[in-house]
Amino acid sequence: MADLRLERRSLHDALLEPMREMIVTGELAPGGRINEPALCDRFGVSRTPLREALKVLASEGLVDLLPNRGAQVSPLRPGEIAETFPVIAALEALAGEAACAHATAAEIVEIAALHTEMVACHAAGDLPEYFRLNQRIHEAIMAAARNGVLAATHRALSLRIRRARYAANLSPDRWAQAVGEHGAILAALQARDGARLGALLRAHMLAKGRAVLERLEEG
Repeated sequence: MADLRLERRSLHDALLEPMREMIVTGELAPGGRINEPALCDRFGVSRTPLREALKVLASEGLVDLLPNRGAQVSPLRPGEIAETFPVIAALEALAGEAACAHATAAEIVEIAALHTEMVACHAAGDLPEYFRLNQRIHEAIMAAARNGVLAATHRALSLRIRRARYAANLSPDRWAQAVGEHGAILAALQARDGARLGALLRAHMLAKGRAVLERLEEG
């Protein structure tokens, strides 16, 4: 029996990341019903681990469970997005201040390398890869802060804004502006100027939130 429980748990865990990615990137569209039989076929699982995974995604705000009607991807709610970005901005500001105190030299070098790759993606017009590297940079700064509570709180909220960003995309002007902001963020980290990095990260996330809401309003 213990082995069966472990097997079910393993399946449930294995489903979570690909399903999150499908929701974040819009493959499973906001407001769309989740086709459980199709997903079971795709991943080669029964409905039990799939429904366990859906419960976790619902706790993360990515899925709405509908009584006796299955589940749907949570719609993008502008009000919730408007409330979430200032909180994320405050968390990232705290992380920036702490990262300047605690980051190793190797971590800063790695973040600089990610930044270089990200800038190249901007030049090539590769938005999906740009987003991936952008996310890794923010996660690396968060990890360098050495604060588990801060990281866990940030992680719980970041999925919601990630999919809002994918849905809204970026205008060319905002994309170029964001790259410039990241250059200043890297410079502040390399200088270990915690106050400046915190302020830059807060402003960066607030600007990102405004851009997302503007794009969503444009449809």
